[in-house]
Amino acid sequence: MSAPPSSTPSGFGARLPAWLRPRDVELPGLGTMRLVETTVLVLVGLLLAIATINDVVLQTHVNHRLVADLRTWRQYTGHDYKNLSVEQDLRGHTTRDVICGNTSPGPPKERTQLCLAMTGPVVAGRREARSGWYLPPKSEDLHGKRYGCFGVAKDEGLCSP
Repeated sequence: MSAPPSSTPSGFGARLPAWLRPRDVELPGLGTMRLVETTVLVLVGLLLAIATINDVVLQTHVNHRLVADLRTWRQYTGHDYKNLSVEQDLRGHTTRDVICGNTSPGPPKERTQLCLAMTGPVVAGRREARSGWYLPPKSEDLHGKRYGCFGVAKDEGLCSP
């Protein structure tokens, strides 16, 4: 299976094994092994290209959705705050995102927060806020800390009584 090297190799070719060095002539045979290897390499490259494109498109859609969520929160509250917290539903594989921000100016989580749960498609750069709740200052978004639920959150009992 190995053929003599083309000529006295120099440089990089000198360090390669004989079977990897460039040849002056092709070995006799039909070349089916080369055809199979080339086909497999092309298919693997095509699979990787499709997976990369799919991942980029998915991430672009997620980013577009999150920008719409931030814009919706700012429209609902009338506050143009930059420090908003965004939580995506990663376990349920849904497009439900929760955006929380202070109801009055101040450092993040130092004031009462309003959290809105966004669902549905992006329409005109915004999404629908189907539910929400308030959180006391300096608290994490835990079910026991929520109060003043409205929308679907109230119907599902996602707030403390």
